[in-house]
Amino acid sequence: MAKYIVQIIIIGSQIVGKAFSRALKQEYAASQEAARRAGGGRVGAAHAAANAKAGITLDEAKQILNVKDMTPEEVQKRYEYLFSINDKSKGGSFYLQSKIFRAKERLDQELTNKKSDKV
Repeated sequence: MAKYIVQIIIIGSQIVGKAFSRALKQEYAASQEAARRAGGGRVGAAHAAANAKAGITLDEAKQILNVKDMTPEEVQKRYEYLFSINDKSKGGSFYLQSKIFRAKERLDQELTNKKSDKV
């Protein structure tokens, strides 16, 4: 009986180990692809760091707020509208409000980075 329990534990740990190593490889590949799409080098690293910090990509943030031109006025206008219509007291969703807030944070971060690059 003990022999079978030990075998089950060993097989289970092998399965978990393989799954963990596969997940690490996929994460590494995804981060490399994100850096490549962002332009590579310092710019790519900055985009990847901003995405990791905000937990949302720039493209995803633009889609959430439905923003084409990234002007501070348009971002603020879309944010205020979407945030207010998703207010919980109006039957909205706190989850959607948090996604909208994170999207605005990410776009504000990008706008700030662009300003500092120009100066």
